[in-house]
Amino acid sequence: MKNIIYLDHAATTGVKEEVLKEMLPFFSIEFGNPSSLYSIGRRAKKAIEQAREKVARAINAKPKEIYFTGCGSESDNLAIKGIAHSLKSKGNHIITSKIEHHAVLNSCKSLEQEGFKITYLNVDKDGIINLGELKNAITDKTILITIMTANNEIGTIQPIEEIGQIAKANNIYFHTDSVQAIGNLKIDVQKMNLDGLSMSAHKFYGPKGVGALYIKENVPFEKLQDGGHQEKDKRAGTENVAEIVGLGKAIELAYENLDEYNNKLLELREYYISEIEKKIPNAKLNGHRTKRLAGNANISFKGIDGGDLLLKLDEQGICASTGSACNSGSTKPSHVLTAIGLEQEYLQGSLRITFGKENTKEDVDFLIKNLEEITKTWR
Repeated sequence: MKNIIYLDHAATTGVKEEVLKEMLPFFSIEFGNPSSLYSIGRRAKKAIEQAREKVARAINAKPKEIYFTGCGSESDNLAIKGIAHSLKSKGNHIITSKIEHHAVLNSCKSLEQEGFKITYLNVDKDGIINLGELKNAITDKTILITIMTANNEIGTIQPIEEIGQIAKANNIYFHTDSVQAIGNLKIDVQKMNLDGLSMSAHKFYGPKGVGALYIKENVPFEKLQDGGHQEKDKRAGTENVAEIVGLGKAIELAYENLDEYNNKLLELREYYISEIEKKIPNAKLNGHRTKRLAGNANISFKGIDGGDLLLKLDEQGICASTGSACNSGSTKPSHVLTAIGLEQEYLQGSLRITFGKENTKEDVDFLIKNLEEITKTWR
């Protein structure tokens, strides 16, 4: 079996050994239900609260402002629908962007069917919203702005702090999908004037199947499911203790060495882009050149089919993607690349490379060698 070169860390990451080690007891030895009053139940409850403190510390929030969910998509749904439903007597207008993750876009479309009005902001060629357009979109019925921190396909980082200032000045709640950003960017919910933030553990070397939602104290939001009174009566269901513990450990580790991690990824990204520019003609970088996640490089190759390209790379043991893993079954062009106005001849030929802790310069060289051979043959 050939060695695998994994270059799709925006899709998911492997669980760190330290994270798994901390999780394991809660699958067997410490199996208590956190709602039980006896000792093993109390220990499970304590482990959850310790994880809550770790998440809060990482984003400068209060522990009581952190709610555990099943994933980033659930966190987005709970924040957007929960706030919208709680404020529908005050207003019915929500502002988002055209390049959000489908967890946000489809939540907004669902609310449209209930009578809410949604403004989908345009983005420029780099994938950044216009703050003037945002201000002009605000009405006396606007109750929520939801703009992602960093795009999952092209890596572009939005001016979150400035958006937060605009929202605060207009007494509008502001939520951000930070699923791609947490573990890659320093986030301060107070400095950024955030009222809501979504995250998912498997994007920063934690387990799949667990996410977290920050909702600022006193921000109203309704629960989406009925049942028990877990998570301060906002998310019914017995807590997934082991994975919550894993999320807490993963986010703690992520922010212990964030600068070192980003410096490594940035070096690999810049080397990769420079090699592409030197060796492969008709290749175009998508997203902002510098205002992007350190490990993200989304490049389109003129006249190449991205799906076919992925299969050829996979034959060589290289794991990459054309964009969001959540849309891998779709034959439609990426809504993100369409929104930035990418030319038709480049639209189907995107390759998203997202680097991680195990990647090396040798991985990049092997990738470049294969891309050269494949593009020359097909062209």
